[in-house]
Amino acid sequence: MELQGKVVVITGALGALGKAVAQATASAGATVIAVDRVEGAKLDGIEVTPALDLGNPQATRDAFAALANKHGRIDALVNVAGGFAWETLADGSIETWDRLYQMNIRTAVNACQAALPHLPASGGRIVNIGAAGAAKAGAGMGAYAASKAGVARLTEALAEELKARDATVNAVLPSVIDTPANRADMPDADYSKWVTPQALADVIVFLLSERAHAVTGALIPVTGRV
Repeated sequence: MELQGKVVVITGALGALGKAVAQATASAGATVIAVDRVEGAKLDGIEVTPALDLGNPQATRDAFAALANKHGRIDALVNVAGGFAWETLADGSIETWDRLYQMNIRTAVNACQAALPHLPASGGRIVNIGAAGAAKAGAGMGAYAASKAGVARLTEALAEELKARDATVNAVLPSVIDTPANRADMPDADYSKWVTPQALADVIVFLLSERAHAVTGALIPVTGRV
């Protein structure tokens, strides 16, 4: 119960990874608040906010302020919200680049800005979901890798900004996550080599804990056997 008494907001909490992170964080003792754009969804034992468009900065600030007012504070934020698209540059469109920027970096920036006023004066935690592929993009991965590279730079810059507050900001960099959607897209792959949502959630719980107080600005590969 190493997160006992902590209030943790998780964005994108109703997807396969988000649910695993929410459940692992709750099992570690935290009060978990699930944020997503899905309306009317429920998670057992976990508070789910009304649908929220994290691309809207004012709506995000208002929602986080309401959560902080209800719970007294926000101790930590996990930015899971995001998306993926495979598209070559030759056959693709600039709209895909704009869409992945909106989904992967704008949502994280808005959530971080909304959470900052409500984090404790000392010891707050932010964990972002980056991507191992952002370091070396493959064919068809340009837009996705570029947006996730932005998440990495956000993580590093914000970690530097918050050092004086003794808060930490880190990112995990998964390879292929073993989700139903990824299995459907790659039916011939060896799933045993992929990273499970639960394994990734375990790393995130560690980064939220006091044991990780000396780790900030880190981009941590969590790549399984890929």
